[in-house]
Amino acid sequence: MPIYGTTHADHLTTDIPCAPAMSDDMIAGNYEYQTGYQIINHFREAGLNHEEVQMILVGNHAPFTWGKDGKQAVYNAAVLEYVAELAFLSEGINPQIERLKASLIKKHYERKHGNNAYYGQQ
Repeated sequence: MPIYGTTHADHLTTDIPCAPAMSDDMIAGNYEYQTGYQIINHFREAGLNHEEVQMILVGNHAPFTWGKDGKQAVYNAAVLEYVAELAFLSEGINPQIERLKASLIKKHYERKHGNNAYYGQQ
């Protein structure tokens, strides 16, 4: 899911990853294990760090989120759903919408999470 707006950039510096749908062999096997493998494999292929990106969509499945504890995982789930809603609405308003500028992504993320963070609740 492309990073279109500053709410997304407040939480991530990347697009929200979307893993492909699982193969029939994976579905027929140990389904829960294979779902986790699909997530790990997608992160590895995309060069993503699970500590920096704590959410993913898996094709034909529900979203997955995690964090340092259950409270953060639930927070990340709410962020993912809200950012998805904003992206959907943004694409409906402007089908040619472009990804947020790198400088604005950096500014929004670092003001909340950088070494000199100054914005929002810490």
